[in-house]
Amino acid sequence: MSDWTVPADRPDYEEAVEAALAKLDLETKADLLAGIDMWRTLAAPDAGLRSMTVSDGPIGVRGRFWTAADPSLALPSPTAQAASWDPELVRRTGNLLAAEARRKDVDVLLAPTINLHRSPLGGRHFEAFSEDPYLTGRIAEAYVAGVQERGVGTTMKHYVANDAETDRFTVDNVIGERALRELYLRPFEMVAAAVNPWGVMTAYNTVNGTTMTAHKELMDVLREEFGFDGFNVSDWGAARHTVEGVEAGLDLAMPGPLTVFGKALVDAVREGRTTEAAVDANVRRILKLAARVGALDGVEAAVTGRLEAIEDPDALLREIARRSFVLAKNDVPAGDETRILPLHADVVHSLALIGPAAAEARVLGGGSATVFPPHVVSPLDGLRAKLGDRVVYAQGVDLFEQIEAANRGFTLTARPVAKDGTQLPAEPLANGDVKWMGYVPGGLTADEFDHALVEGRYVATKTGEHVFGTRGFGHHKLVIDGETVFDQDQEFVSDDPFEAFFGPGVERVRIRLDEGQEVELRHEFTPFDFPPGFPPSVLFGLMHTEPRPDEQTLIDEAVAAARGAEIAVVVVSTTALTESEGFDRADLRLPGRQDELVAAVAAANPNTVVVVNTGSPVEMPWAADVAGILLTWFPGQEGGNALAEVLLGAEPGGRLTTTWPKTLADAPVTQVVPDDEGKLHYEEGVFIGYRAWQRRGTVEPAFWFGHGLSYTDWAYESIEVVGSTVKVKVRNKGAVTGREVVQVYLSPDESAEVAGGIERTRLAGFQAVEAGPGEEVEVTIPLEARSRQFWNEQTHSWETVPGTWKVKAGRNVADLPLETLLVEG
Repeated sequence: MSDWTVPADRPDYEEAVEAALAKLDLETKADLLAGIDMWRTLAAPDAGLRSMTVSDGPIGVRGRFWTAADPSLALPSPTAQAASWDPELVRRTGNLLAAEARRKDVDVLLAPTINLHRSPLGGRHFEAFSEDPYLTGRIAEAYVAGVQERGVGTTMKHYVANDAETDRFTVDNVIGERALRELYLRPFEMVAAAVNPWGVMTAYNTVNGTTMTAHKELMDVLREEFGFDGFNVSDWGAARHTVEGVEAGLDLAMPGPLTVFGKALVDAVREGRTTEAAVDANVRRILKLAARVGALDGVEAAVTGRLEAIEDPDALLREIARRSFVLAKNDVPAGDETRILPLHADVVHSLALIGPAAAEARVLGGGSATVFPPHVVSPLDGLRAKLGDRVVYAQGVDLFEQIEAANRGFTLTARPVAKDGTQLPAEPLANGDVKWMGYVPGGLTADEFDHALVEGRYVATKTGEHVFGTRGFGHHKLVIDGETVFDQDQEFVSDDPFEAFFGPGVERVRIRLDEGQEVELRHEFTPFDFPPGFPPSVLFGLMHTEPRPDEQTLIDEAVAAARGAEIAVVVVSTTALTESEGFDRADLRLPGRQDELVAAVAAANPNTVVVVNTGSPVEMPWAADVAGILLTWFPGQEGGNALAEVLLGAEPGGRLTTTWPKTLADAPVTQVVPDDEGKLHYEEGVFIGYRAWQRRGTVEPAFWFGHGLSYTDWAYESIEVVGSTVKVKVRNKGAVTGREVVQVYLSPDESAEVAGGIERTRLAGFQAVEAGPGEEVEVTIPLEARSRQFWNEQTHSWETVPGTWKVKAGRNVADLPLETLLVEG
């Protein structure tokens, strides 16, 4: 029930599409459905069609080139965006992403991700919005509206049920019809109805026996029932079937050109296995996309004219981050009279900032959503900018897990070298990773390219044994100070393209260096062929590990810093090896000895605040022992400044979009690994997230869905159902201006019966409000009919649950002080 203004198709689109289609022969049509490289579609000048560019992703617009020489704004992660519970703010986020896309000549953004937080173990948890389908849909509507109102297309993804990463290319997700309709399809239905997205991306996985890129039944649901009229692109490498794919409505198999379409599709038509009319239906949707984004001659794009610039992107990034931070705990420390937060800059004389992520913030999750930001503000940067030398830093622990891309102390460039020996211009590297995905700088073709050359120097940051290594499947030659230390192949060991591109580093040599000592480096890399269907790509890395410190010494230093300060702030985090695309998490523990660090600091200083820099839930065995807990997600490039502002008084606006368990054993859904037959059974039905917690009723989570504290206090004063709306009055009881998210839930009559069980509570609406001290605010929240319906698997239709529904309002799903009744049917 959203009221977004979305770009409308122009009346002459259909005529222009048919005119262009008539100028295309079968071969060109088939190639148009295949793409020409990693990110672009075919141009057909005779038909007035230019090439279109698509790009990841949900956190920042990478563009065609994945390089530090072409940086991209790094936004807070999608889970953080959703934690704002503020669709209007997310719309503005979409505006910013569209501006970035236009700056990089990108026509379509491969986002948003609207899969659900079925299990906290999901590897791309940080890239999705919520465990709740309604909240996911509302946030996704705003995201799509914000991007597309500036003339850039979106692709809601991954259709459907790509909720985990384990065996994602082959897993068959077995899902009941009701759960599929009420949970996993629901956000796609909402977005399709509200904002007319121009694209959808079909997933790697199979659902109920049919691979999604050839799942005609579910594509028909999307198009015929939900009204979706955009194009359908496969996830990269997901298209497996030529005839079944084209007839199911797969319009673009990426990356090109060696896909199941192209020549294979031409052969299928000529052999009578499918028809040119079926191909034409897909081509029409590509041509309609071209018309919408301005890639088709003779018609205007859906959005024209000069768009208002985003004046201060960093200010917007800070606002998004602040609104996303969830104040999970804010107690009064022993011997004090006020809550630990906010701190006050004029009275804080000393603050111990502790943790490796305080100095090197984790601002992004791993995988295809990763970008190279133009800058990153760490918590240490942000707090020192506000408090200066009153901030004392201690590392606390060492999060080393395996050899990492060369970073601190390195000055590196990379250049391609042609087969004739010509060296093309070099580009600077942000770290030791080279990611020329689907292209080679300088325009070299695959036949012309010979190898990549990384050159530079390293100035040792510490005295001791330094480890150098390589990453990437191909031939490596590593030369350090004129001596060849490695000259061998690194073999390809995986059928997963993700692993091919982003596999682990391997140690090659250990060298003792003194702090300040300089060495010259030369790394030549010749790639192997990549998996079939992927364009030639050059992805490899120069790896390095500094001498490892003694961890007990680090903890002792942190404890001493905490003991000597008024306030201790510990920043804990996950790593790229625990939260990333390509794999699921094995547990919810913080890596390394971070739990031990927090416990030791809290014992030394009762005024301890823990900042949790993760994209998804983690266990916090020390939660009862610290005064404050602030969840900051992956906060983007301005995260450190936003953190400083919130710690020092700016309102933390976030509310949880998923329920946080105390331990993994408490979580209702933990199965993300398919069985021996390759099937993952969604046996829980509709009971995921808070629905499952409430149904079980025997275990309390660490923090409920919707939870989040404010720097002021709120009174919930009245609730009233008026027609199809709920009116709720709240009042700010505190002494400062604050922000509250008013949440409305529905509970069915206790006698209501639905096959498979019915949830005790459903989120039905919400609205963020601000109010000054003593101010009362009334919000009006629409109630959709769907909020009181369930999917009947016998009649294959939606049915309303009759009886008396309780309408409740409050601060989270377990704190609902207001209640009234609504009689249905």
